[in-house]
Amino acid sequence: MQYRTLGTTGTVVSNLCLGTMTFGAEADEAASHAMMGRFAQAGGTFLDTADVYSRGVSEEIVGRWLRANPDEADRMVVATKGRFPMGAGPNDLGLSRRHLGRALDASLRRLQLERVDLYQLHAFDALTPIEETLRFLDDAVSAGKIAYWGFSNFLGWQLTKAVHVARAHGFAAPATLQPQYNLLVRDIEHEIVPACLDAGIGLLPWSPLAGGWLTGKYRRDERPTGSTRLGENPERGMEAFGPRNSEEATWTAIEAVRSIAEARGVTMAQVALAWLAARPAVTSVILGARNTRQLDDNMGAADLVLSLEETERLDGASARQMPDYPYGRAGIAQRHRKMEGGR
Repeated sequence: MQYRTLGTTGTVVSNLCLGTMTFGAEADEAASHAMMGRFAQAGGTFLDTADVYSRGVSEEIVGRWLRANPDEADRMVVATKGRFPMGAGPNDLGLSRRHLGRALDASLRRLQLERVDLYQLHAFDALTPIEETLRFLDDAVSAGKIAYWGFSNFLGWQLTKAVHVARAHGFAAPATLQPQYNLLVRDIEHEIVPACLDAGIGLLPWSPLAGGWLTGKYRRDERPTGSTRLGENPERGMEAFGPRNSEEATWTAIEAVRSIAEARGVTMAQVALAWLAARPAVTSVILGARNTRQLDDNMGAADLVLSLEETERLDGASARQMPDYPYGRAGIAQRHRKMEGGR
């Protein structure tokens, strides 16, 4: 493993993070504990979960492993999230002080911890004033319930507003952002990555293999079957087969990954993960495995460094058409004072 600071904090984490969304759902407790043990043995020091993963079961599984393995637990940086509903009441969701206070306490009980290292806002809440949310987080830091806090699934303007509200009030600053980011989904590079670089926020990309697409398991125009996620449900979420299969850019990127993997004698997953781990602002890439075999393969990317030529090939193959303004050449030229007349 390689190790990096968590955003601009002094806490160090492995460049690969074990995500636990599969725990209690696609992986039972024995398989989940086996993955955590394998991850720790490989030098992994960063675990990410959330209260809504398997409706609290993921946190409970993580908590029991931490309690049963004190030496490994002492080295782990543990992250969880709150925002989405765990009950049916009108206040059982959102980023209000009321909901987050109860959600954090419940997460700590399930994790069997007195403090969580990183507490993340799982998504933006348009109904709660950001000042209320940030004051709660600052109080939680002062109370010793969390060490740091971060975002997940926030837009560029939303995280930038939060950064400056926190500064204005002297609240604890955000450390991280967890977005979807991979060779097939690079839209955050328009606004979100620059906002993170400006604020010193570390990126923790989720879905780094695009729901399995970047492992090479799917074939053009062949509707998936079998025990893969899309084999079980080809219309599953953002990685649904139909829309991605119909885009030529999907297969251009996949073939570039395949070509580099074959030339290097590594797997496609390892190439895709290594590309992502080296992107600007990325602190740690969140792995989502269903078993130790998948995890072992993914962890092979921990020390894989792509050459400049390989990186440029992947950059070019995965580039999507960008609006010329304000993001494309015209916008870049304007921001760097290369245009005449201010237009």
